Amino acid sequence: MEFKCVEGCSDCCINREYYPNKKFGKIGVLILPEEKQEIENMAKERKINVSMLPRIGTSRSQNEAPTILAYQMMGREINGNVCPFLDTDSEKRSPHGGFPCKIYDKRPLACKTYPLIQTEPTQLDQKCKFCKECGHADKNLDEEMESLLKIKTMMKTDAPVIWRYATGVGEESDKNHIKTGWFLDE
Repeated sequence: MEFKCVEGCSDCCINREYYPNKKFGKIGVLILPEEKQEIENMAKERKINVSMLPRIGTSRSQNEAPTILAYQMMGREINGNVCPFLDTDSEKRSPHGGFPCKIYDKRPLACKTYPLIQTEPTQLDQKCKFCKECGHADKNLDEEMESLLKIKTMMKTDAPVIWRYATGVGEESDKNHIKTGWFLDE
């Protein structure tokens, strides 16, 4: 079955999730260091506020400050939802009828991979409406697979210590569970 966005859906650009659990807060769109400046420049040109936080860091020891391996672009709402580049005010719609992306042609690699979420084994995000409704896709995922492999290659490290950044962002009702700052990835 060929993957295609479900009519009118923009959920992947709207809803953010807690990952790997509530302690770490809601995550943003994965941004590689090579992409960060371009994303910030596009936001500045369009007068859009973006918040970039660290996401994954590495170090040689637990006593060493992490070097950032990847950032995350947070959503524009206080609870972390809604990509800052999603045009929810537009009367125009994307080809599938969802809200349009203001930087679609230059969107981050992480956006280009969706709905693929990992490579070994390759899996589809079961929160995606297409994946929920159709269960699987075996066609029209070449660009997504290529982008996912690029991310995997660019994030390779031989550093023995991996850190994860807790965003401090989430639903008001979860604030007492959410932390902020670097934590060892266990």
